[in-house]
Amino acid sequence: MGYTETLRATNIVHNILKNKVKKGDIAIDATMGNGHDTLFLINLIGDSGKIYSFDIQDKSLYNTRQLLLKHDIDATNNNINLILDGHENIDKYVKEEIDVATFNLGYLPNGDKNIITTAKTTIQAINVILSLLKKGGIISIITYYGHAGGLEEKNAIVQYAQNLEWETYAVINCSYLNNDESPLMIIFIEKKQ
Repeated sequence: MGYTETLRATNIVHNILKNKVKKGDIAIDATMGNGHDTLFLINLIGDSGKIYSFDIQDKSLYNTRQLLLKHDIDATNNNINLILDGHENIDKYVKEEIDVATFNLGYLPNGDKNIITTAKTTIQAINVILSLLKKGGIISIITYYGHAGGLEEKNAIVQYAQNLEWETYAVINCSYLNNDESPLMIIFIEKKQ
């Protein structure tokens, strides 16, 4: 998968989220990566909102701090929490209800492709986030499954999402139907009640 495919998928997610997320919201970036979703969410939630961003790699925290600095955002602000830990441990840090969460699964672009997200920890994280999600809140998940372990993770997420109760959650997915070179799926989960 090339960078442009990821960018287009991220743009789809961002276009949907910018119509849902508002100033003062509580957000989670479950896979901080290079900080682009963190920056996007900070710009939506403003100074009155709060964000928790997670990654297991020091490089991700460094890259995110640099990106925020480039945009004149102080990463030491009390409302910005850059956390060096796996997303499966969200409940150790986040105690309040949240409005939005994002996942961009796979591996760190321009990083070590052997360090990947996994089905087990991602499902744990989604489960925790759903328990924290407010009514009307939304989770976006971009899953790239063209690498070792990626298909297993995607299949586990799809199975998990298919089994969520319709009365409580609306689940939508989209993927490229005409491009086998870009194995990618976007899933949205919205809490209805």
